[in-house]
Amino acid sequence: MTITNRLIDASFCLTEDLLEELNSSHNGLQEPEWEERLEQYGKNQIAHDKPPAWYVQLLFCFKNPFILILIALDLFSILTEDTKGVIVISTMIVVSVLITFTQEYRSIRTVEKLKAMVGTTATVTRNGIKQEIDMELLVPGDIIHLSAGDLVPADVRLLSSKDLFISESSLTGESLPIEKQDSNFKSKTNKTQRPYHTNPLELGNMCYMGTNVVSGTATAIVVSTGASTYFGSMAKTLTGTRPLTSFDKGVSSVTFVLIRFMLIMVPIIFFINGFTKGDWWDALLFGLSIAVGLTPEMLPVIVTTNLAKGASVMARKKVVVKRLNAIQNFGAMNILCTDKTGTLTEDKIILETYMDINGNEDLKVLEYAYLNSYHQTGLKNLLDVAVLKHVELTEVLGVEKNYAKVDEIPFDFNRRRMSVVLEKINHHHVLICKGAMEEILGCCSHVLDKKERKELTPHIAQQVQQKVHDMNNDGHRVIAVAVKKLTPHNEPYSKHDEVNLTLIGFVGFIDPPKETAKSAIHALTENGIAIKVLTGDNAAVTRKVCMDVGLSVDHIVLGSEIDQLNDSQLADLAEQTTVFAKLNPLQKSRIVKALQSKGHTVGFMGDGINDAASLRAADVGISVDTAVDIAKESADIILLEKNLMVLEAGVIEGRLTFGNIIKYIKMTASSNFGNVFSVLGSSLFLPFLPMLPIHLLMQNLFYDISQLSIPWDRMDKEFLKQPRKWDAKSVGRFMLFIGPISSIFDYATYFLMYFVFAANTVGSQSLFQSGWFIEGLLSQTLIVHMIRTEKIPFFQSRASMPVIVLTSFIMVAGIFIPFSAFGASVGLEPLPLAYFPWLVVILLGYCFLTQFIKKWYIRKFNEWL
Repeated sequence: MTITNRLIDASFCLTEDLLEELNSSHNGLQEPEWEERLEQYGKNQIAHDKPPAWYVQLLFCFKNPFILILIALDLFSILTEDTKGVIVISTMIVVSVLITFTQEYRSIRTVEKLKAMVGTTATVTRNGIKQEIDMELLVPGDIIHLSAGDLVPADVRLLSSKDLFISESSLTGESLPIEKQDSNFKSKTNKTQRPYHTNPLELGNMCYMGTNVVSGTATAIVVSTGASTYFGSMAKTLTGTRPLTSFDKGVSSVTFVLIRFMLIMVPIIFFINGFTKGDWWDALLFGLSIAVGLTPEMLPVIVTTNLAKGASVMARKKVVVKRLNAIQNFGAMNILCTDKTGTLTEDKIILETYMDINGNEDLKVLEYAYLNSYHQTGLKNLLDVAVLKHVELTEVLGVEKNYAKVDEIPFDFNRRRMSVVLEKINHHHVLICKGAMEEILGCCSHVLDKKERKELTPHIAQQVQQKVHDMNNDGHRVIAVAVKKLTPHNEPYSKHDEVNLTLIGFVGFIDPPKETAKSAIHALTENGIAIKVLTGDNAAVTRKVCMDVGLSVDHIVLGSEIDQLNDSQLADLAEQTTVFAKLNPLQKSRIVKALQSKGHTVGFMGDGINDAASLRAADVGISVDTAVDIAKESADIILLEKNLMVLEAGVIEGRLTFGNIIKYIKMTASSNFGNVFSVLGSSLFLPFLPMLPIHLLMQNLFYDISQLSIPWDRMDKEFLKQPRKWDAKSVGRFMLFIGPISSIFDYATYFLMYFVFAANTVGSQSLFQSGWFIEGLLSQTLIVHMIRTEKIPFFQSRASMPVIVLTSFIMVAGIFIPFSAFGASVGLEPLPLAYFPWLVVILLGYCFLTQFIKKWYIRKFNEWL
């Protein structure tokens, strides 16, 4: 039997039958029984993932294809006693792994791990004695007692209740407390006739783990505990391996494009050099040097540094980034699904309007509503608190001093209203009644219309009901206010006095949008992100909030409609729909996954238990600091302040991070591809190696050092305006078209060194290798500035100062090395001064041709980075 069906059966079952089924009684369980059941059902705990041990997390940081390739190359360098290669490669591995580990370890520790419950004890009757026990020790069949402020410790069926209000906002998104009452059926209902399609959260005599008591008291029997509860069933979906995000899939696709390219080209170069030069050992070393050169070994370092920098920037804006990859997913996000309550709204009730029966603002209505709320002695509900707070800002404040309280007729669920009787100083008694519109209207015989008391006719009643209906459709919770003048008497007043009242008007309450919600949504929309609202609240309230925050609402799709659709139909509908209401947690998660199946990168923002599954399924889950623990545990990013404008900052930071990562990948991939062409050509006609393996490693190391400043580079504003996704085909296409440009000028350098400077024999190979070493390094470093922008570098778009300084340093150092003792020790030699004018011409030609091809490429493929 499913959990939902079990709850519905418990709701529709006769109390005596349910007690018999659970083998319990009103005196609770006896000692041997609860011990046996604890053994049978286990502790009342929910499933949750525990943070991995630090050493497990450290090992997981090595799970990267390029890190694994570098480890393999490092091992080979050790076997061949290539000390310099070991130092270079080992340093790259250690830096990348340590950055990743440090940032993620710190972030995980900033968020408390998932807790089973907020409270620790429950009041239970066992052996006929009321006692406090640990919540974890509750078992099905226990009789528990609830009162205001308690957390509901399990899924329970009410046996008795008084004025019970339960807040289910963490489960449903409904901001207002729900009335709950025991309802025993007079006769058995056949199981085939029970409404198993019903949402269990709509059952009026059931309360659920994770909700809390706002007011009232109740006695209930525990139906389900732990993982078998409605809350527990959601928690089970949140453990285990997380689904791959847009970032994970993107990095993997690009990684394997580059790895396949390397696995094809390295053997070709090895065999060509082996056959043409005859020295297979040197050919092997040269091939492995090419493998190191072709491996974008700095990719893990660049990616991790970019993400860590982004997390650091977000931390300064009071945002905790729990998973580094979420930064880039933020930038790739093109759809943001958001819950309503607590995310778009303040999750608090305020009084927005007070009006007479004609819809005109009327302070007298506010005054009477205030007097009713002020003088009631019971626990004031959220609506009463809202009235009292609103009056503090008006001239009505202090009016209570003109009245003395005489009596009170408390609220109950059958009447759905409460009254106070006041005496105006030295005057008559007045009964002020406040409650649900239908009940108040049924007690009225007259209305106050423009200060004139008129009989309540069917026509007027219809007009009033239509006005309230319009207010409900506008998202208001409406409470009616009626009064009655009474002749003073000494007997207690009762509900029998609530007749022949005069309806004076009504007050409207809303859960207001956050101040920053509208501007944040506008900013996100301007940045190419579609906003979709997924809420458990009703359609009318949702429509009002959406309109207030600037979202167009043509049609609202309800959860009941979604259940009729298959995944393909839902995906089509989800793309076209902006607002979904009355959703349960599974339906929210289905919508997120449906949008992902259409190729969208989906973010989800929520703060309730009912949002946890969606937060986990999304490419980037966003929660707020006031969220329940399970939501914060499932989220990737947590906002520590309620300012939603930080969302736009996160998106921009994500796109900047992605831009700098893809910048490195395309620079490296195209440069490496060009180098392969250059090496292939030289291997066919040169009687010696164009560069020694150590030269290639040095050139690669210097080039990699020049890339370390990329995380601190800026991106053009145009690039940051649209969502950015990983595209392996784009990387491959860029590599094929841009890479060979450098080969043209490498061949020009070959021609220069071979014919102009006569470096065409084995004896003069050192001069040849020095010439190509400098030209190759400078052209590789210069390409950083050419590729980083669609515009003309240095003039229309200038790199950040760290990039300019580091690339300039590397170029100067590269020119200096052949003239140094170190250069001589590795087989390089000083170049004649006549070489450098030629070098300037070659590099300028390279820049001009690259810029020309860049413009053509952008027109052809409508993209660059």
